[in-house]
Amino acid sequence: MVEIAEASYRSIWTFLREVPFQQGWIDVDGVSTRYAEAGAKHLPAVLMLHGTGGHWETFAPTLGPLSRHFRCIAVDMLGNGFSTKPDYDYEINVYVRHLLRLLDLLDVDDFSVIGMSLGAWVAAQLALDAPARVRRLILMSPAGLLATPSNMARIRAERTRAVEDPSWDSIKAMFEHLIADERNRLPDLIALRQAIYRLPETRKVIDHVLVLQDPAARDRNLITPQQWGTLTAPTLLVASGKDFGDYQNTARRLATYLPNSEILEMPEVRHWPHFEEPDVFNAAALRFLSGPDGS
Repeated sequence: MVEIAEASYRSIWTFLREVPFQQGWIDVDGVSTRYAEAGAKHLPAVLMLHGTGGHWETFAPTLGPLSRHFRCIAVDMLGNGFSTKPDYDYEINVYVRHLLRLLDLLDVDDFSVIGMSLGAWVAAQLALDAPARVRRLILMSPAGLLATPSNMARIRAERTRAVEDPSWDSIKAMFEHLIADERNRLPDLIALRQAIYRLPETRKVIDHVLVLQDPAARDRNLITPQQWGTLTAPTLLVASGKDFGDYQNTARRLATYLPNSEILEMPEVRHWPHFEEPDVFNAAALRFLSGPDGS
């Protein structure tokens, strides 16, 4: 008898293949918006927001465990992923306005938010602009407080290079800064990002996507320490130990500003903590989101 070796290939479908979910596009004021939804509609809603140039599949390891208890809505934000890419700059207020309108169309009155990097920045601004609607925040690799020129220049150069040369090697190299362990840089992720960056409209709007890496735009969009201090929604901050200093410093400084926050240290991960160590992240997220005002 021939023994069949255990398959070593891993895919985002490793996480999604037993998850009842649906993917769709919805028109949000003329922007065709791609999203995935899992979990019964009567459950408390959780909005999931990716980082710069991302897409909803970054939350593939999170949808299954959380959707047993929450209505999970993972979005390709305006101008990103496979959503429509309009010809104007994507500043924080643009993302916020688009997402609030999307949630209105999905009949979601109040919700918690899990945001990563840019998504964490947008999540915080959502809570500032619509405090009555935002129950809880989970901010991973958070942005929106600090802006060092070196990190801004790195992001702009890295993403522009990947869009101009969307080869497999170019896209794969970009993930070295997102995921610490090479085994977690799944081919599916590289192929998805490559498909997005090969879209003609992505090349046309890459400057709109990267506008927040320009000093003037960054400065007018940053959330001040005083504004952070007014956030009342309970907040879980995730500090990734192998991430760039800007994000680690932001997470730890925010813990001193936010009156109702706690910090989760994940020392072995980089920019995508939920993807690298989903068991750790999902357990912490379920505990936090199931608090007295989260469910």
